[in-house]
Amino acid sequence: MTIYKFAGFWRRLIAYMIDSTIIIIIFFVLLMIAMMAFFFGSISGNNGRLLADLTDPARAFSHIIFIWTFYTVVSIAYFTYFYGTTGRTPGKMLLGLQVISADGTPISFGIAFLRAVGYLVSGALFNLGFIWIAFDKRKQGWHDKIADTVVIIREPQNGTAGISIPDNPPAFPTPQHYVERGEAPKASITQASKPLENNNN
Repeated sequence: MTIYKFAGFWRRLIAYMIDSTIIIIIFFVLLMIAMMAFFFGSISGNNGRLLADLTDPARAFSHIIFIWTFYTVVSIAYFTYFYGTTGRTPGKMLLGLQVISADGTPISFGIAFLRAVGYLVSGALFNLGFIWIAFDKRKQGWHDKIADTVVIIREPQNGTAGISIPDNPPAFPTPQHYVERGEAPKASITQASKPLENNNN
């Protein structure tokens, strides 16, 4: 049986910051598309009242509420999708983390949605729900406790492609090194000099 460690506060914070950056980019792209569609729709309909409402300072608060709600929806959709499919957002993938249920099984889309909504609870009171991770025995934030989930550290798999480097490489080149490179060995390598002398005889 493989035992995985619970992910700590700082590692999870970095993963969350990466995800937050991605969410902000997605949010602004969608917001710009929505604003352009609304703007061109207003022009084509010759409806000057809609444009006047957008620039009305008295309606600024409602605009802020709309933008915050739109960002929240994008954020919840982002976390629900990635947690519901693999349990790993791009940020958690980069940091080698995964969200699973407290009993060790993958989480469903329903649990993923509940956990994403739980972020609002964790951040509601000076982010105490997130800070709780640093002191909890199982490294659970309030959103983890709401959804009954934990975050574990997943170690890299052995089948990854790459290059193998010996732990103790030779300090000096061997004769085989020069044969492979097609170079003449240095005079200081006495093992290679004798075969060369024999070949000249």
